[in-house]
Amino acid sequence: MNRFEQVISGELLEQPLIMGILNVTPDSFSDGGHFQYLDQAVEQAERMLEEGADIIDVGGESTRPGAQPVSLQEELDRVLPVIEALKQSFDATLSIDTYKTEVMKEAIALGVDLVNDVNALQSEGALELVAAHQVPVCLMHKKGTPQTMQQEAVYEDVVEEVLTFLQQRAQACEEAGLGKNRIFLDPGFGFAKTLEQNIELFESLDQFVMLEYPVLVGVSRKRMIGELMRLPSDASPEKRVLGSVVAAVMATLKGAKVLRVHDVLETRQGIETALSLV
Repeated sequence: MNRFEQVISGELLEQPLIMGILNVTPDSFSDGGHFQYLDQAVEQAERMLEEGADIIDVGGESTRPGAQPVSLQEELDRVLPVIEALKQSFDATLSIDTYKTEVMKEAIALGVDLVNDVNALQSEGALELVAAHQVPVCLMHKKGTPQTMQQEAVYEDVVEEVLTFLQQRAQACEEAGLGKNRIFLDPGFGFAKTLEQNIELFESLDQFVMLEYPVLVGVSRKRMIGELMRLPSDASPEKRVLGSVVAAVMATLKGAKVLRVHDVLETRQGIETALSLV
């Protein structure tokens, strides 16, 4: 039983799962274009697994602010060959990062272990599909689309509203037949949230953990990290690695069960160091 399976079975782990980001896209904010060819994607997955990744998260459509949508066929053409190659090459836990039901369906047929959905299974047929196959799911909070989300960061109480949304979606999954340990929650840092709202959510992570679903935190190399580090707005995302690792450590200490990151080795070393000292 690997570490992902342990979490699904309800076991408590000393360290959170590390989800390595594998964007097979030309336009993702940090690594767009780096791994869009099959051999590059396989090499990067192998590198992350060697560095300690527990999950490889394959995504074929960027959801960064301002990103343009891609067609169903284009997304399928990007992700399915990669999933097939990774399944053939490694005994690895794979996640599909998509909100499209048809992409989920094809990825599940190829054996992915987790559906990571920024739309929290609100697309037509998505909830029924995942429940029918008993595939674990990560539900994320967002408002609007990549084209509109930056104008929709309006809340009366951001923590309460995000908590309520995720509770409702998790309840829908349970009512459809998914077990609680198969439902991961992601507050959606950076998705229709200002820096101040992101900080408020991060400070309140314990409230999400108290819901007793595994919590995923994804802040790796995001704009909020650059802002907290007081980097120039035009600084490359690679300059945000140190701040990302610090945030991952803080999320671990607050009870996060999964960390979605670009920098697997640095994150693992940071967590191991921190946990050795507390």
